[in-house]
Amino acid sequence: MGPIGENELFFLLQGLKWTVLLAIIGFVGGGVFGILIALVRTSKNGFARFVSSGYIALFQGTPLLMQLFVVYYGVALLGVDVNAWIAVAIAFTLHASAFLGEIWRGSIEAVPKGQTEAANALGLHYISRMKDVVLPQALKISMPATIGFLVQLIKGTSLAAIVGFIELTRAGQIISNQTYRPLLVFGIVGMVYFIICWPLSHIGSGLEKRMAKAVR
Repeated sequence: MGPIGENELFFLLQGLKWTVLLAIIGFVGGGVFGILIALVRTSKNGFARFVSSGYIALFQGTPLLMQLFVVYYGVALLGVDVNAWIAVAIAFTLHASAFLGEIWRGSIEAVPKGQTEAANALGLHYISRMKDVVLPQALKISMPATIGFLVQLIKGTSLAAIVGFIELTRAGQIISNQTYRPLLVFGIVGMVYFIICWPLSHIGSGLEKRMAKAVR
């Protein structure tokens, strides 16, 4: 058994850096497309709602692992050479956009209809109505579910190793193979995930409880 020294810990930190960056890119990119999907899902255009509903069903109904495979190897079949970093960033953005779009769709529809009717009575056009009246309230409603999805996305980054992307879990696997100390290495990896995810889960639970009290 080899020792776990500064070099191994630094390698884990490098993996952690890519885990955090991948989660941020997937969440931010997914958020941008997710809000567009949510707006389309709540629009009056039946065809647009049908297409966006199919998009959401596709990504919610298939494993993230398969989505990573399809993006990484599927794009290569089209003759486009992409590295692992770009492939997983695209896959996580698409994955996050479907889930966030559906979360925010539900939040938009949860805003009392009286708010929209009041905005219409004031003569606000669609963009102002959504930007100033509906979306701020919908965002507040969606916070617990949004944070919960972010936690799942962070943990889901471990699947990126399947296409050669070295994030925290893959870095741990490499170190484990070198040191023959899997329990210690993955114990450290698990603790790092816990330190990142538990505070977020706690915040999400707190917001959910606070909102439940406000409704009563």
